[in-house]
Amino acid sequence: MELDRSDEEILSGEYGETRRVMLEILIALGKIYGAERLIPVSSVQVSGASYKTIGDAGLEWLEGLDARAVVPAFLNPIGMPREEWSEMGIDPAFAGKQEEILTAYKRLGIRLTCTCTPYYHQIVQYGDHLAWSESSAVAYANSVLGARTNREGGPSALASALIGKTPEYGLHIMKKRLPNVIVSLDDPAAAKEWGPAEYGALGYVAGKEVGNAVPFFRGLRPNRDRLKALGAAMAATGAVALFHVEDITPEARVPFFKQSFSVDEKEQIEIAVSDVNAVFSDIEVNAVAVGCPHLSEDELRTVADLLSGKKVTKPFFIFVSQEMINEHRDLVTIIDRSGAHVYADTCMVVSPATDKLGSVMTNSGKAFSYLPAMCGVVPRLGTIEDCVRVATE
Repeated sequence: MELDRSDEEILSGEYGETRRVMLEILIALGKIYGAERLIPVSSVQVSGASYKTIGDAGLEWLEGLDARAVVPAFLNPIGMPREEWSEMGIDPAFAGKQEEILTAYKRLGIRLTCTCTPYYHQIVQYGDHLAWSESSAVAYANSVLGARTNREGGPSALASALIGKTPEYGLHIMKKRLPNVIVSLDDPAAAKEWGPAEYGALGYVAGKEVGNAVPFFRGLRPNRDRLKALGAAMAATGAVALFHVEDITPEARVPFFKQSFSVDEKEQIEIAVSDVNAVFSDIEVNAVAVGCPHLSEDELRTVADLLSGKKVTKPFFIFVSQEMINEHRDLVTIIDRSGAHVYADTCMVVSPATDKLGSVMTNSGKAFSYLPAMCGVVPRLGTIEDCVRVATE
């Protein structure tokens, strides 16, 4: 792999043992995938932030590192809210370990944003090279924003934060971003009335079909919240890090894309609307949770409008970034009056608070996929309107 002078100096140990090891991680990763060089990144998102997922071994590794991030870098959701963890029912022992993880990341210069939607608060330009790790954030950055990032593991993302570079392979290369499978609905007109939950259900079904391919959707007109839901679910049931929607997503409109891509030459997959509808059910649940990925401003406003003047009758969790709470205290106040709770920093998948709920209703195809395996709970998928209705009936 081609290294520049600064890389060679880091590799020789001139900038400390931690940076030397971090660069070795990136070089090893690049060699595995045939990268010829390292390229600068404009930002990094680091996963492996919840004590539930990394445990004592991960904490010990973090505490042994001695360097500072050289590019803007931020955290994925952690296992609890930083300020309201006792209210959420988090065990004090867990909270203590989680605080130690945050302290370790802060010492490394990682911003404690703790969100799976950093694109709401971090400027990302079309064509930017990133090193992001959370699956839904990767899908959104690549597909909706037209940035370029592979789905990084926690260690490789942290290495990029401390070095400022990533190996140039995979989705950093334009020709690797071309679609290789065409996806359509058997009744495209049905999607005209769909919201984020239905697009999440579509992603839940489509992800199983396309695996780690780059799908190209035809006949859909989703907005950004629907695109977020679609990509998040496909990343959960498959390994989709990039998708395109005809005439909607940015790269589907660039000349190189149109000149290099022939619909007729690609594999065709047709998904039945009945299969999408079958993801929904009416089972009884013990709690309701929305915000996986964290809610956008529009989604938070929708929840507030639906809850205005109502009272919840079962636990209702709403997950957003702390920045979203700070910017929209008026909406949070409306939600709080209903008895529902808005939590920052965490989510229903990585928090141990979800593990004891038994059954949870959500509007997220991603959470619908992850909740059984990661939390041991029975999931139910519904629209955000259905979620509010069930939480208040």
